[in-house]
Amino acid sequence: MKQSKLFPRARKEAPKDEVSKNAQLLIRAGFIDKLMAGVYTYLPLGLRTLKKIENVIRDEMTKAGGQELLMPSLHPKENWQITGRWDSLDDLFKFTSFYSETELALGPTHEEVISPLVKKFNLSYKDLPLGLFQFQNKFRDEKRAKSGILRGREFLMKDYYSFHTSEEDLDKYYENMKTHYENIFARCGIGNVTHLTFASGGSFSKYSHEYQAITEAGEDIIYVCPKCSVALNREIADDNGKACPECGNKNLEEKKSVEVGNIFKLKDKYSSPFNLKFTNDKGEDKPMIMGCYGIGLGRLMGAITEILSDENGMRWPAEVAPFKAHVLEIGKTNDDVKKAAEELSVKFEAAGIDTLHDDRDDVRAGEKFAEADLIGLPYRIVVSDKTLSSGGVELKLRNETAGKIIKTNEILNEIQKL
Repeated sequence: MKQSKLFPRARKEAPKDEVSKNAQLLIRAGFIDKLMAGVYTYLPLGLRTLKKIENVIRDEMTKAGGQELLMPSLHPKENWQITGRWDSLDDLFKFTSFYSETELALGPTHEEVISPLVKKFNLSYKDLPLGLFQFQNKFRDEKRAKSGILRGREFLMKDYYSFHTSEEDLDKYYENMKTHYENIFARCGIGNVTHLTFASGGSFSKYSHEYQAITEAGEDIIYVCPKCSVALNREIADDNGKACPECGNKNLEEKKSVEVGNIFKLKDKYSSPFNLKFTNDKGEDKPMIMGCYGIGLGRLMGAITEILSDENGMRWPAEVAPFKAHVLEIGKTNDDVKKAAEELSVKFEAAGIDTLHDDRDDVRAGEKFAEADLIGLPYRIVVSDKTLSSGGVELKLRNETAGKIIKTNEILNEIQKL
């Protein structure tokens, strides 16, 4: 991708109405644009990043045994009345069709759709466990639409539902899902600051679990156990006398954090209202047991921005960066530099390395370097008269302070080793 054609160009200043670091950086770098409070457009760089995050999650959810589907955003009122949430859920967007006068909801979550869907297929014990997941826009009438893409009114979410013959089967599935969630956060570069966090399970489970990432931008307070690395949210910490439920340690560390995922044992909370059952090996109908597992993709992208950025801009992990390599031409109208930069970009792309090629002639070197740091791609390759006369190009990793000259014919191998 040639940067001269990239839409839009980076901004020098952050919007005055944005106070969160993730929104300031992402807007300045041309990843997102604010339409209104809690609603953002994902621009080409931002959408590439969002899709990379989606692919990481999809890979892990498929490995967990899930099958992907896509459910509607428009939900009938009747389904929400069956669970009692039509009147009890305060952030539910509701409206009436102008033509049919039908009352509808914009889906904030999909229990009211997935349970009656699965019921239609009369599953037996041989079909279970079953895992179904989707990536779907959610809509929540959020009272506190702030913190950039960490808290929105419209956002992309992965929701995964599992169906079981027993609580024991759910427990086994649930433990396996923890491993895949840990893999997701590790692959997204924040695994070392993300903690499995005990939260309330409500009226139907002792605990649910959140995944909380440590950041000063977080709106939550958690208490981290330094011995076993799990954490407790404030409610559970107060109930437990600030003792770790895993090891009993009471010397917990208070941290600010943001929730980047959650897993929950629904049991029969959303199967019973829809009379969702399965046939056991004796031909008897039994209540189906459920689990659910969610990750907000924009929230995760915002958390990565908050946690991994520095004073110069973002620092994307290679697996979720919009491009892996950033090739910069330094030196106006120099044919040798242009030719070498173009050849490298083509070679990288052919090798499967997504590359952003800064081919702009109307931007000074200092501005190119500043924008490269702001955008935050993992590998910066500078091509200039100086580097070529030194026998190659300069390779600098975004999370390092200094670069090094690499021979032009060796740079591809060098990047592939990283």
